[in-house]
Amino acid sequence: MSGPVTTEDVPLDAGCGEPEAPEVELLPSRDATVGGMAVRRALPRRQRRTVGAWCFADHFGPVGPSAAMRVGPHPHIGLHTVTWLVDGQVVHHDSLGSEQVIRPGQLNLMTAGHGVSHAEESPGDHAGDLHGVQLWVAQPEATRHGPPAFEHHAELPRISLGAAAATVLVGEVGGERSPARADSPLVGAELAGRRGRSVVPLEAGFEHAVIVLEGEVTVGGTSIAPGALAYLGEGRESLTIDAAGAMRALLLGGEPFTEDIVMGWNFVARSRDEIARAATDWNAGHERFGTVASGLARIPAPDLPG
Repeated sequence: MSGPVTTEDVPLDAGCGEPEAPEVELLPSRDATVGGMAVRRALPRRQRRTVGAWCFADHFGPVGPSAAMRVGPHPHIGLHTVTWLVDGQVVHHDSLGSEQVIRPGQLNLMTAGHGVSHAEESPGDHAGDLHGVQLWVAQPEATRHGPPAFEHHAELPRISLGAAAATVLVGEVGGERSPARADSPLVGAELAGRRGRSVVPLEAGFEHAVIVLEGEVTVGGTSIAPGALAYLGEGRESLTIDAAGAMRALLLGGEPFTEDIVMGWNFVARSRDEIARAATDWNAGHERFGTVASGLARIPAPDLPG
């Protein structure tokens, strides 16, 4: 599941926002619909476009089998898609020829580079619940024009942090490093645990944010529940999380991303012209995006603002 970004999320040419001193800034998610599923969009928001290079976060579910995922072939440029499931299964197809089922505890990471396309759907033989998150990472100038790629990680490192354990999706937590690709200094981890306190070591040079997927947690006296992003700023060497019961949350962070990005539909670029060219190429069937072996209908690029 991915995109699209619209002007309801953030203006096409808005700035990224300057990182601030350590704080807890609670930003409500926006309700959206993608592939027939309701999502809570935590990034981008008008007040906060990025956290490190993380530039998009859709939290979907939990939903029952009646809300199966059906996202037809669509394109990307200039980003990584990161898919993480709490419950259910999703089949990924892309223009590189990849066909990969992802299950809870596993990670799919697709690199768009100069152009890729993919589709995502619930497998026909799986009619269970579905719950997860789709994330985008903006690629830096050094890699965003490179070739597309896809990787699947069936096992990821875990570390105990008190009442919770962290699964390291991207980057490093407490000396445990994920094998997943990262083109800029970055961290992404799922925190899952029980009632009690957890202390997460952080990189002080990063800015960080927390998105709660299940339950409720307290950080610095601020209560965080599903439906909001808690921006924590820079300068923290650790994060103390208190939970009154079972909880599951995502920690996102990274070195502040200083490159000015433009986001439109399913594209991350540096100018409106790049976005417009990508949309035109996709609608024209340009070879840069290849073809996807999917029975779902191809999604055309809309007319973009400006």
